[in-house]
Amino acid sequence: RGKAREGQGEMAQDGEMMEVEQEVPMQKQWSQRLQGCDVTKLKGLKEEEWELGIDEAGRGPVLGPMVYGSCYVASSNNDALKKSGFADSKTLTEEKRDHLFSKIKDCEYLGWNVIVLSAKELSGGMLQRSRYNLNAISHDTAIDLVKQALADGVNLKKVFVDTVGDPERYEAKLSSLFPAIQFTVRKKADSLFPIVSAASICAKVTRDNALKTFEFEETGVNISTDFGSGYPGDARTKDWLRANCDSVFGFPNNVRFSWSTTTTLLKDHGHEFEWEADQEEEEANQGKLNCFLPKPTNHPSVCPFFNQRSLHTVSQVCA
Repeated sequence: RGKAREGQGEMAQDGEMMEVEQEVPMQKQWSQRLQGCDVTKLKGLKEEEWELGIDEAGRGPVLGPMVYGSCYVASSNNDALKKSGFADSKTLTEEKRDHLFSKIKDCEYLGWNVIVLSAKELSGGMLQRSRYNLNAISHDTAIDLVKQALADGVNLKKVFVDTVGDPERYEAKLSSLFPAIQFTVRKKADSLFPIVSAASICAKVTRDNALKTFEFEETGVNISTDFGSGYPGDARTKDWLRANCDSVFGFPNNVRFSWSTTTTLLKDHGHEFEWEADQEEEEANQGKLNCFLPKPTNHPSVCPFFNQRSLHTVSQVCA
């Protein structure tokens, strides 16, 4: 339990997730994105029908990771699940969440996985030339969690998801990718379905622990870890961002550069500069476009009335 599975998430030729047996201890770095249970402890993975819930934590904050969690249970154990006290993680105290996550990890009939998306990964996707927006990132991560459960040999029949965007379109998208699975996508699914509540707890506790144990990559500078909740409206978070905004390099690596909160601070307190490579590329692209435009003429400037109608001065009339 509690191990990060290195290399999981690679795609095989058939489009399914490849299962890699090598395991390494969990690290404080967020580059090891997938963490999960030891599936060998679970019974009836192939024989029974299983249900899986998916939820996230940390979608809105300006710093720290976004974590997607999944939890799955055999349908025959649904009654036991309902009696376990799982609820939307936002309605629980930190102590209660920690207790329930330990309960999930020790439970012999529950499986779980989380994918941790660092602030650097989120910003990199959202700021790249071909923009990878947060909704697309969220959808793809949820899809990866379904693929991971299938790769682990889970006989998935039902999946419940807390929606991102329009629930009907999201549900149709998932159903088209996994036609053998019945999907239910709802707003506030973490308060409607206990298995999604359990997934919510997995995601929230993992994110909280990542923030508590975070180590800055930046060296030679003294950076406080008193950054509050990470949400843009948190006064402690705003004070920390102002105090740690470098006019040249921006923010430490736990900050999401793609959020409007950070772009505003950088605009107000940072030095403006232009990438010469971007200018050169723009000029080259402009040159390519110019070949499709009409050649400039040497006609003298005339009244717009004549230009708009493509009328020109006639110097010679043929009989």
